[in-house]
Amino acid sequence: MATMTIEELAASLLPGQPVAGLDLGTKTIGLAVSDLGRRFSSPRPVLKRLKFTKDAELLLAWADKEKVAAFIIGLPINMDGSSGPRVQATRAFVRSMSDKTKIPFVFWDERLSTVAAERALLEMDVSRAKRAERIDSAAASFILQGALDRLVSLERAASGDDA
Repeated sequence: MATMTIEELAASLLPGQPVAGLDLGTKTIGLAVSDLGRRFSSPRPVLKRLKFTKDAELLLAWADKEKVAAFIIGLPINMDGSSGPRVQATRAFVRSMSDKTKIPFVFWDERLSTVAAERALLEMDVSRAKRAERIDSAAASFILQGALDRLVSLERAASGDDA
């Protein structure tokens, strides 16, 4: 398993390979997956965190079922650009996954993804209880959609199509 940049991922993906978005929390892992064309992100039910080994098993079983080619994992950078304990925990999680999978990880700046997800759920008039259940997967979907949009722009640049 390797970490790579979004540009390296764009160069390595084959057509029809979906990618996953992850929002790593202390109690849950928010999940999202792209369509085969890598244009749209869809939230999936969260994984409840237990212990790392079990979390890794559940995540990799889900990735296998979804045929995931890469993970886009939110990196919770502080608003001032500094790294706090959550960034360190996310990097440690990815390092620990290196022995368990060949699926590459791409770190993605997730600043304001939870705020955007909360706002979207409020606009859909989702109840407070349902928002609590769905917020991490909605955040994972926002993280993934940002990366998918970047992949599309990289594909256009590579093909010489600026439109």
